[in-house]
Amino acid sequence: MTTWYEGPLAAFDTETTGVDVETDRIVSAAVVVQDAPGTRPRITRWLVNPGVAVPEAATAVHGLTDEHLQHHGRWPAPVMYEIAEQLAEHAAMGRPLVVMNAPFDMTLLDRELRRHRASSLDRWFERAPLRVLDPRVLDKHLDRYRKGRRTLTDLCAHYGVTLEGAHDAAADALAAMEVVRALGRRFATRLERLSPAELHTLQANWHAAQARGLQAWFARSGSEEIVSTEWPLRPELPAAA
Repeated sequence: MTTWYEGPLAAFDTETTGVDVETDRIVSAAVVVQDAPGTRPRITRWLVNPGVAVPEAATAVHGLTDEHLQHHGRWPAPVMYEIAEQLAEHAAMGRPLVVMNAPFDMTLLDRELRRHRASSLDRWFERAPLRVLDPRVLDKHLDRYRKGRRTLTDLCAHYGVTLEGAHDAAADALAAMEVVRALGRRFATRLERLSPAELHTLQANWHAAQARGLQAWFARSGSEEIVSTEWPLRPELPAAA
């Protein structure tokens, strides 16, 4: 019987105007689908004119300028609908979705849907629930005492995954998928008997524990930064009074 990490997977990634999920915008996105390790991936790409200025710091990361997005990007409303529809299709097929640092990309997509479609991401998964595999959460739980950073670049280096064209949404999505497959093989005795549905639930608990640990570290360091325990999607902030 084929284990989930040797079977069909999808992966999702975005490039954005910044790192604030409540106010920043998606400028590019990609969904990568692979039926088995080593098979040719199928890639869907979106380029978005976000309707706001792209900070120079963001352009320095992903290379997408205001001028390029205005000339070649599509309006956000139809793009966000298409992305949500495709993710829902994968959920309906029972195909797990790999998302590196899922609360960032998934929450951004939710906020863009609320902004441009008067909807929410949860509505697309009412019939078939989403099963997310987050390499960051998995790695932090399975190899919790390893020193060093755990960015996608770091995880690729640690698990021997080639990352070509970092900060391109399709390249990052494919690399995250390969990291998850490598994680599955390395920790097979702990993962092979767990289904993606079971792992989804476990990761929510693991992420919450990881967030509480980071929050405690911030408190000891005198920082007032708040760490969300929600995964893979942060709840909508209450409207200002």
